[in-house]
Amino acid sequence: MANHARSALAGAGLLALIAALAGCGPGKPTPGKDASHVALSDVPERVYWGDTHLHTSNSVDAFGFGNRLGPEEALRFARGEEVTSSTGIKARLARPLDFLVISDHSDGLGSTKALYEAPRMFIREPLLRRWYDMMHSGPAGSLRATAEMIDAKGAGTLPKSMTNPADGAKRTKSVWYASMRTVEQYNDPGKFTAFLGFEYTLMNGGNNLHRNVIFRDGGEKVGAVSPLASFGQITPDTLWDYMDAYERATGGKVLAIPHNSNLSNGMMFELTQPGGGPMTAAYARRRAAHEPVVEITQIKGDSETHPFLSPNDEFAGYGVAGWELGNLTMDQGKTPDMFAGEYVREALKRGLAIAARTGVNPYKFGVIGSTDSHTSLSTADEDNFFGKHAGVEPSAVRAMAPQNLGARKGRFGWNYLASGYAAVWARGNTRAALFDAMARREVYATTGPRMTVRFFGGWDFTPADLAGDWVHAGYRRGVPMGGDLAAHAGRPSFIVSAMKDPIGANLDRVQIVKGWTDRAGKTQEKVFNVVWSDPATRRLAGGRLPAVGDTVDVAHATYANTIGAPSLSAVWFDPEFDAAQKAFYYVRVLQIPTPDWPAFDALRYHTRLGPDARVKSQERAYTSAIWYTPAAS
Repeated sequence: MANHARSALAGAGLLALIAALAGCGPGKPTPGKDASHVALSDVPERVYWGDTHLHTSNSVDAFGFGNRLGPEEALRFARGEEVTSSTGIKARLARPLDFLVISDHSDGLGSTKALYEAPRMFIREPLLRRWYDMMHSGPAGSLRATAEMIDAKGAGTLPKSMTNPADGAKRTKSVWYASMRTVEQYNDPGKFTAFLGFEYTLMNGGNNLHRNVIFRDGGEKVGAVSPLASFGQITPDTLWDYMDAYERATGGKVLAIPHNSNLSNGMMFELTQPGGGPMTAAYARRRAAHEPVVEITQIKGDSETHPFLSPNDEFAGYGVAGWELGNLTMDQGKTPDMFAGEYVREALKRGLAIAARTGVNPYKFGVIGSTDSHTSLSTADEDNFFGKHAGVEPSAVRAMAPQNLGARKGRFGWNYLASGYAAVWARGNTRAALFDAMARREVYATTGPRMTVRFFGGWDFTPADLAGDWVHAGYRRGVPMGGDLAAHAGRPSFIVSAMKDPIGANLDRVQIVKGWTDRAGKTQEKVFNVVWSDPATRRLAGGRLPAVGDTVDVAHATYANTIGAPSLSAVWFDPEFDAAQKAFYYVRVLQIPTPDWPAFDALRYHTRLGPDARVKSQERAYTSAIWYTPAAS
């Protein structure tokens, strides 16, 4: 085998060597499990919780950062089993998830692990040998090596053996098929759904344009393709071509979820075509068809809105600290003029403006949260947060440690959020039911707490509906979150209901965020407080509501549910409705203040935090919007 390995290295590079060392081909994909035994409800009656963005040791950066847990450990953990983290800490979720998407990076799938495990004598490329030595020198060296790889990818200077499709194709397929077999093994229709997927790590320099790709199908169809690499690409068109080709060839279905728009330096939600020029109806239609959902919150910050864009929104600054400094790799600083192309609320407004010009809204998407964890552990709970990657798993120093992937500094451990989860209203816990709910946008996001949130829009809802079967009435007489309200006489009415996480904090308030185009064609926004706790003493004044209070004891990382409410519901009518104006409405639910993960770390490890460290916040949920379109539009 040694002679064969040397021959492979000489002819095709290191990654072909790894395939040779493996001694076997990719094998056959495993067929998906039959879900016909799962009884589906007539309408979605429960919400399912999951993570559509999790990395295992098969991801280039995850392994380089020290993750040694593969897809099986990730799936076991998501189902509620105890695993041992890469740094030796016992880890378990307080409550299992209902579904998981392992979204390992398609670029160089398994290559860092392969490099680490290769015999050093066969590594001839100087840069690869340098990275090999750094990874084997210990955790700090591994972190530096991975940071260099990320910078090299952004600069387009990765070694050819890591980017040459001919060198990597066999290894990619072998890793992909092995992961697929594990995912199929753990997919249990009706109990736990494991999706097949990957991350398309699209970058324009260091500007994040990543998409998570999720298949509705099992291995018998998905096995016909390998994950698409993004090397050399700077726009999503090639990914959409790949998705179209997959659906034509297999009859299957696939969707893509953009993420971390807050690190794109204004490029994720542009008003123009990529590269400039007015956005066409054809391009807008294509984007909307392939990307029905966007990730609004995750570990690397929150992308709902920014105070610069929403100066009248007192809650607009959540999760932006540190992430407004620059793009993903920090090789380019950020300026305020970039914010409009990075945040979801502004994208929803831009979608209205583009639709007014072209007739098609490219940003008519639903929203979810997910972790983007690179530890194989889907943790979004403040008291059980395992960090972005294995190098920042729980420790006494991680909250204050500098976090940078490029030349610029300024981000610290506490800038990372313990966020978020995807909430899906589906008819059952199967791939088809969950995928179809995402495709129709009947989904919402939370920053971690499992609040139950419903949102319906219609034309004849009244407060009396809340005394009856308002869920079925919502579907029968209106549309759920993610839906479209056709023009109708009168003004729209909205049913909104929120219940606290059963083991979490009480609720402060429920708000409806409205965006619209005025008669001059300009986009506008307004936040309405709809229903809140303790209404007898908390009264609106000038549209503002007094703060709910604060029971957080930072020193002991505790809070008390002596304020707030366990549930809030209302039927709301838009007091400023104009039937001639395009508009959207979405719900934002705020919890009472609770401790953040740095406070739990400080308590656990008896350490001091810096004065700027985030120690408490009001966590939240965001629903997908409901859109209104005038009859003449």
